[in-house]
Amino acid sequence: MKKAISVILAVILCATLFAACQKKETPVADVPGDSDGVSGENATAANDDSWNDMTDEELYELAKAEGGEINVYTISSRMQTTCDSFNEVYPGLNAVATNLDQTEATAKIRTEAESGNITADVLQCKDGAGEIYYDFYPLGYLETFYPSDICSHISPELLKYGMPFYTGLNFWYYNTDQYPDGAPVDNWWQIIEKDDAGNNKFNIICANVGSDDTYITFYANVILNADKFAEAYEELYGEPIEYTYDASKLPNIPENNAGYEFLYRLSQCKLTFISDGDDICDAVQGSSVPTLGLSSAGKITNRDDNGWPIAWVTKLAPFPNMMNTNYLYVVKGTDNPAGARLFIRYLMGGADGTGDGFKPFTKEGNWSIRDDVTNEKNPFDLAESGAVSGDMEQIHEIFLDVKDFWDYWLGTSPYTK
Repeated sequence: MKKAISVILAVILCATLFAACQKKETPVADVPGDSDGVSGENATAANDDSWNDMTDEELYELAKAEGGEINVYTISSRMQTTCDSFNEVYPGLNAVATNLDQTEATAKIRTEAESGNITADVLQCKDGAGEIYYDFYPLGYLETFYPSDICSHISPELLKYGMPFYTGLNFWYYNTDQYPDGAPVDNWWQIIEKDDAGNNKFNIICANVGSDDTYITFYANVILNADKFAEAYEELYGEPIEYTYDASKLPNIPENNAGYEFLYRLSQCKLTFISDGDDICDAVQGSSVPTLGLSSAGKITNRDDNGWPIAWVTKLAPFPNMMNTNYLYVVKGTDNPAGARLFIRYLMGGADGTGDGFKPFTKEGNWSIRDDVTNEKNPFDLAESGAVSGDMEQIHEIFLDVKDFWDYWLGTSPYTK
């Protein structure tokens, strides 16, 4: 399914990734390859880990000598706020955020490298399905940076696939006016239940799974945790799950997988597709019938900003959600290697996590991945959320199969014909 080079490089990367940042030994994806970092499809990533133990002060002096503008390619509109405060803290430096779709950002980085006109210095991205780590990073356009003091406060599990920044979650939302005593469901299988007439018990509102990599990634993780979903079914109904999907319709689909069974049954429900998370929450709060809407945790701010009666479904067997982790990379060949790394340290909150760089990202619904940083706006910490961290390598391998499965069976739904 994947190109041979992607598979080979993924094996090499996994074989050389290490025990997360431990004092002087920090994780480095040290892949042998072209020393210039970019030489076409066969180039591989090469990293310089001599930066990892440098302090803010050391990097600042080097960054001032570089003298260039620090350009941050970001998927977040909040990044410019961090750039502005960075420029105040470090006089003589100028960080600028460029807000881009992730595909646009990687395309620009590649074009800049191949033209010899590199503008980007830092990339912020999501990577649940490994499209950056397994497909783009090995080509040599990016470098990892693992600052030792900061990494000592991050789980080794999260450091396996690049330098993590923060984690978001997706929750099912419900209407608290309809359910003042709490969420109407506590098991995934209840969400797709139907009544005796074959109608949904809940009006289900979500983005079309096949149109958003975040949701394909989540359901790929469900499929990888099929045993847990089968157990959750049996605990709920008191009998083993019955498999109703036809695995022979598509290649690479296993039989008797509770994750695929859930995705199949979801595809056969009446679904309302809305792509914007705020609009999903608006539909939940305005509904007069039992409704559940799946959206990012950060949309909970509508509760306070707009007075909407919405809340997260936080208890959902076998697990409520999956970590959607953001990652940070230094662009290979930048003229500002010290400035880029100083900015990443600042963005992460600095050595002790108390710096202002992370503050724009501390809204309710975002979680720092540092064990020494607590977002007081969240009602619980990441460990208490019940979210699981996905196996990016396995998700990467089945991602396209899951998407094909969803698209095929959605096309057979009586509600989409």
